[in-house]
Amino acid sequence: MTTAGVSAAFLDQATHCANMQSAFMARLCTLLAGRTWPEGRIKDRVMLWTGDIGPKGQSVPLRLCGALHALRLNGDDQLALAYPPHDVSDNTLWQAVSAALVQHADFIDSFIDSAPQTNEVRRAAGIIAAMHWLHIRCPLPFRLTELGASGGLNLMCDHFALSLPQTHLGPADAVLTLSPTWTGPVPPRAAPVVIDRYGVDLNPLNPRDPDNALRLQAYLWADQPQRLDMTRAAMKIAEAPVARADAIDGLIPRLPHISGQLHLIYHTIAWQYFPTDRQTLGRSLIEAAGANATDDSPLAWLGLEADGTDAPGAALTLRLWPRDVTVQLARMDFHGRWVDWIAPD
Repeated sequence: MTTAGVSAAFLDQATHCANMQSAFMARLCTLLAGRTWPEGRIKDRVMLWTGDIGPKGQSVPLRLCGALHALRLNGDDQLALAYPPHDVSDNTLWQAVSAALVQHADFIDSFIDSAPQTNEVRRAAGIIAAMHWLHIRCPLPFRLTELGASGGLNLMCDHFALSLPQTHLGPADAVLTLSPTWTGPVPPRAAPVVIDRYGVDLNPLNPRDPDNALRLQAYLWADQPQRLDMTRAAMKIAEAPVARADAIDGLIPRLPHISGQLHLIYHTIAWQYFPTDRQTLGRSLIEAAGANATDDSPLAWLGLEADGTDAPGAALTLRLWPRDVTVQLARMDFHGRWVDWIAPD
């Protein structure tokens, strides 16, 4: 990887972060793109990284920024004084980052081995809305299976509330309340009940484990403290099992229908990263299970994923069996900041 290639990857990430309203992350990535890194293991490793290191590849900029944020969360004095809520000069921020790249090389080198995992709880707004829409049509208890579940935080979405214009969905004693900017009609008020929940991830993170909990928080951005607050609230009640497995392999034992239950399979900004052969196999397995679904054991497949269009955000799409109906429920911001609900009544 050339120095120019590394700079381009960090500048690309800076643009994405600016678009996601993180001025600090855009600034940090811009500094990492333009400043001279201190000599040492981290510079050598990133400069010698093979393959696509950018946001659409191995996301090395997010890996490194996550490692730095983890150090700040763990109490590194220099980073703590240079990171939000403090407002320091670029030179002061770069001095703190440069020092960390050298002084904490072992930690950073280990941290960036793993791909980023953002268990973004604000994406649960789409899941909650979809469950309410579904429950009116299929008034059965839900069995949830999340593919790419990370720490399993969004498997607990029935414990979250969704505050919408002129309505409030979810329990009165919700552990957190999501308040996205909402356009379009609101989903019907319903009372979906979850009786079984299960996740699959190649590298599941246990919120009860201090190192795993740190990683879950590290990929949230330092100038967006509300995301940290919501994630920490969700971590306190996280109890859904998440198996370590390939998502499609882990899905297979969940596919047999159970009478009297609606099986909801879902993923949020995860399917698009599965290898093509895994996507093909997963689709065929879900479709085969759907072909055997009945009104007493319906199957729903919900995805919040980029769809390759010029439209903003990602598509929230639902496929429902029996009768194999596909409905686009909404378009959503990748981090759940806004929802444009377009589902039919």
